[in-house]
Amino acid sequence: MQVADISAGRVEYRWIGARNPAAQPVLVFLHEGLGSVAQWRDFPDQVAAECGLPALVYSRIGYGGSSACALPRPISYMHDEALSLLPELLQVLGIAQPILVGHSDGASIALIHAGAAPHPGLLGIAVMAPHSYAEPISVQSIRAAHDAYANGDLRQRLAKYHGANVDCAFRGWCDSWLNPDFAHWNIEAEVARIRHPVLAIQGEGDEYGTLAQIDTIKTLAKGRVETLILPNCGHSPHKDQPDAVRVALAGYVRSLQGGASSR
Repeated sequence: MQVADISAGRVEYRWIGARNPAAQPVLVFLHEGLGSVAQWRDFPDQVAAECGLPALVYSRIGYGGSSACALPRPISYMHDEALSLLPELLQVLGIAQPILVGHSDGASIALIHAGAAPHPGLLGIAVMAPHSYAEPISVQSIRAAHDAYANGDLRQRLAKYHGANVDCAFRGWCDSWLNPDFAHWNIEAEVARIRHPVLAIQGEGDEYGTLAQIDTIKTLAKGRVETLILPNCGHSPHKDQPDAVRVALAGYVRSLQGGASSR
């Protein structure tokens, strides 16, 4: 692990491959609402090798070995990351041509970034299990996670990855989504301004969102949109169907490098 300092604190990250970020595209992995560098396991390494590109994997503030966050997190936490913290980290690390690969909350962060204030060198975004708005199924599953954290062993299992940040990680995510005001959270306006190519991936059995999320991106985004809907797959396509996701990501990245940008 390495550490980068940004205005919000210390960010732990892992760099995969050659370290010359200004000279070639870099895959930037954005984790889910309970994720971290370690929880990606070796999936980013596999994708980086398949694509022949370097990759950045990092833990957002409040996760893993990064600095703690203040609680409660504001409902705007994904916008804050997409429009402020992510751009700052890319600048600090000198990444000139990012390709964002986001999962769940990380996917929403990628969508916000691409639609509201994209990095000038952004090449494209790949999103897995994205959220463009809050759905009842999301809230239902998060309530179940809340119960498992309070009464089961979820806190203990997450502490293995987040250590002293375990409450920042869980409560910062869970309490925001269960806030009644979060029912109005919606990034469709940002999605409608996306002009970069998008790859959108979702499992048919996703317990946190329906395929309507993918339909929203296909309908609203102005750039080319590719989709991959996976059977026998839940909320984590890169864990449930890693080979299919890796192949799709590699093909998508090749299309970006070939200059394909029309829908």
